[in-house]
Amino acid sequence: MVLPFQVNVLYNALVLKHPRKCQTTCFCGVALLLAGLQAVCAQTVSIQVDASKDMGPLRPVWSYFGYDEPNYTYMKDGKKLLSELAALSPATVYVRTHNLLTTGDGTPALKWGSTNAYTEDAAGNPRYDWTIIDRIIDTLMERGMKPIVQLGFMPEAMSVKPKPYQHSWSQDKPYADIFTGWAYPPKDYDKWRELAYQWAKHSVDRYGRREVESWYWEVWNEPNIGYWRGTPEEYNKLYDYAVDGIKRALSTAKVGGPHSTGPASEGAAKFLHQFLQHVTREKNHATGRVGSPIDFVAFHAKGRPTVVDKHVQMGSNLQLRSIDKGFEIVVSYPEVKGLPIIIGESDPEGCAACSVRFNPQNAYRNGTMYPSYTAATFARKYDLAARHKVNFEGAVTWAFEFEGQPYFDGYRDLATNGIDKPVLNVFRMLGMMGPQRIEARSTGMIELDSFLKEGARSRPDIGALASRDERGVTIMIWNYHDDDLPAPAADVELTISALPSKRIMTQQYRVDGEHGNSYEVWKKMGAPQKPSEEQYAQLERAGQLDTVGSPEWRNSSDGKIPLRIKLPRQGVALVKLVW
Repeated sequence: MVLPFQVNVLYNALVLKHPRKCQTTCFCGVALLLAGLQAVCAQTVSIQVDASKDMGPLRPVWSYFGYDEPNYTYMKDGKKLLSELAALSPATVYVRTHNLLTTGDGTPALKWGSTNAYTEDAAGNPRYDWTIIDRIIDTLMERGMKPIVQLGFMPEAMSVKPKPYQHSWSQDKPYADIFTGWAYPPKDYDKWRELAYQWAKHSVDRYGRREVESWYWEVWNEPNIGYWRGTPEEYNKLYDYAVDGIKRALSTAKVGGPHSTGPASEGAAKFLHQFLQHVTREKNHATGRVGSPIDFVAFHAKGRPTVVDKHVQMGSNLQLRSIDKGFEIVVSYPEVKGLPIIIGESDPEGCAACSVRFNPQNAYRNGTMYPSYTAATFARKYDLAARHKVNFEGAVTWAFEFEGQPYFDGYRDLATNGIDKPVLNVFRMLGMMGPQRIEARSTGMIELDSFLKEGARSRPDIGALASRDERGVTIMIWNYHDDDLPAPAADVELTISALPSKRIMTQQYRVDGEHGNSYEVWKKMGAPQKPSEEQYAQLERAGQLDTVGSPEWRNSSDGKIPLRIKLPRQGVALVKLVW
């Protein structure tokens, strides 16, 4: 018997990898036969959800977002998007940004922002100005959001190598060009500590002790690569002095780090190990005591998409391997194994500001591949956390918006010029999930270890994540594949059992080529860069989460309700049952 995923593999091997051979009648005949099989051989998947089987809490780990350019926060489209993120669910949304201490006038650019919080007079005396920082944090506070306060980057007056300071990077230049004077250690660690103290003290004075106690305070970003031009030991010193200043202003502040990159690599794993060794067992540079305060641990995890045979192939397994290794490293230290873990950047790849124009592997960002990837990988983050028994607090999606850039230019963002992209609707779906995870078994879902090994390449990943609350059950279902290629939709036979009510209302939400997809609507308009008011309003509507059909009341039989769903490749569905 030829299975549907085998048809896909054979078809891709013959037609996509050897297009010229189709000039021969025999080869082309085989290819056409496989194409026909592919068209009719839609995979049938059975998903069983048991509302009585608890799998532990389903924490809103998805409600964390971040971006490089902090000055976008209070700009027109930035405020609009923040309001939408705050409205995703009752869960608190945390926002992490770079450049909160970078010197400059507040004018943003790609991978740049500034606040001018710290300067010095001619005699070298510190001058603090919290005007722009207050504007950023006020914008979050007004929406009920909270900051992950990043102490970074180095103010120009404090850097050991201040010139050149502001970079002039653009997408056609090497990424390493961004690492200028702001990436260096301080000339005076006591001044660095005092800056941390003054900022934390100002925050308490402005927002109140109780509010600031709910924030996270972190030191720097990705100090194991070019973002830090010092040594690992100098980073440990930077951390010790900053934390000592913060804790002096607010002893109950939540501090942590190191926000190092991908621990699946040997060098990154070594860095995370040495940091955890330092804060738990080594001499504190600032206090002379053993150890340094740490209230949460943070690391980053990225995938790596590539272009294969003229199509995008994602690296979902690479991102998940980093998470797997990071969790493993944290639990190997008894002193920190129970602390909250924040995956400070958790994304398909590493450069949000690198658009598809210069990076064809980023073509996944505008359409349905990004949403389905997000659904499939977030489900595995929960599974990895359960496997390692860690205190998984959050995973920051490093995607926001790029003010004033062309429509759908292929940045890793949630909205473009105020128009929501399809990926944002997956976060709306996650916001509708209940607080309790329940069992969901799918015959089409790739087992965790297999996914870690090769991702979703030999066959599609058709899986489910299910939850419940007091009044209902919610199931997210995805049809994901690492390869961005056309394929038949999956026939999903969904059965929900152990329902406590006879009368159930069902509703389905969808992100696919025809639902919740502003990108497809924009293309059908002719891809306008200056849409009319009517077109813009249509795009705004298309960017919202869409339904399939109308709500429908059903009678359960022995506590069960069966549903059938035809889910397109790279589509995501949310089925909601309410009683």
